[in-house]
Amino acid sequence: MVKKQDWKEVCTIAQDVNAHDAKAVREFFEAFFQPQQVVNGDGTDQGLVTGYYEPLLHGARKRGGPYQTPLYKTPDDLLTIDLASVYPDLKGMRLRGKLVGNKIVPYPSRAELMQSNALAGKELLWVDDSIEAFFLQVQGSGRVQLMDTKETVRVAYADQNGYPYKSIGRYLVDKGEMTLDQASAQSIKAWVVAHPAREEELLDSNPSYVFFKEEKVADPNIGPKGSIGVPLTPQRSIAVDSKYIPMGAPVFLATTEPNSDVALQRLMFAQDTGGAIRNPVRADFFWGYGSDAQEKAGRMKQRGSMWVLLPKQPPAAQ
Repeated sequence: MVKKQDWKEVCTIAQDVNAHDAKAVREFFEAFFQPQQVVNGDGTDQGLVTGYYEPLLHGARKRGGPYQTPLYKTPDDLLTIDLASVYPDLKGMRLRGKLVGNKIVPYPSRAELMQSNALAGKELLWVDDSIEAFFLQVQGSGRVQLMDTKETVRVAYADQNGYPYKSIGRYLVDKGEMTLDQASAQSIKAWVVAHPAREEELLDSNPSYVFFKEEKVADPNIGPKGSIGVPLTPQRSIAVDSKYIPMGAPVFLATTEPNSDVALQRLMFAQDTGGAIRNPVRADFFWGYGSDAQEKAGRMKQRGSMWVLLPKQPPAAQ
């Protein structure tokens, strides 16, 4: 943020604020920021607040035994084109595809990739649970405990095949398999256990496919990096739609605890994005790492309001 003209002054001042003094932190934000409520295109001021977390999977570097589900590296033929280089108005928009002859065509969907052998040789790691591997793609990053080498590594988002994410929970609701209120991560996993023959059908209803890269876990207490390259802080970082919310900006979020009416109101930071995070009033709340974070993230589907905090501008010259 310090590289942006409107933010230089507040970022410089922030360096001298005692981060352990709650009163000083509050006074800093009240003195130098102006809250602006975020509203949707139709004028409404509420939207969906979901949750995500950093999962832990069990895997191995070599295929064998229970480790039969691959996590893939970015394939060599995937092209990512930054449209802003040609059309500045499309900043942040990227086109993904592959070259066939002298034409760029859409990259294969998840179903097409899974039904072909196109990703052979690009296996990064092997894990023991295909559903957990799918939800790892939804979360965007996670950790894998490697049973053959006795190490734990982080698998971070590397790229994606270019298709928008489509909710498998919504697919089950549309098929009459469960109600919208029942469509949590936990209930989806239970449905797959009860209907193993339909697992492929369910997962392929989402055409999006995520590729990963491996990172070392230098400090287990530090979260994965968000889309702006900053480690996420549990219960203080959110993913937003960067078309409407400045990345890195403080955002006051007013929502409720997962599957409850208990108020959850706090200052967050816009440090991540996600394929399903679309619209102005839309946030994905990062709960952190571990089973408790997984439980809360899986059940979070709340309504909420957002205020982005922008640096106060000096009064105009008279």
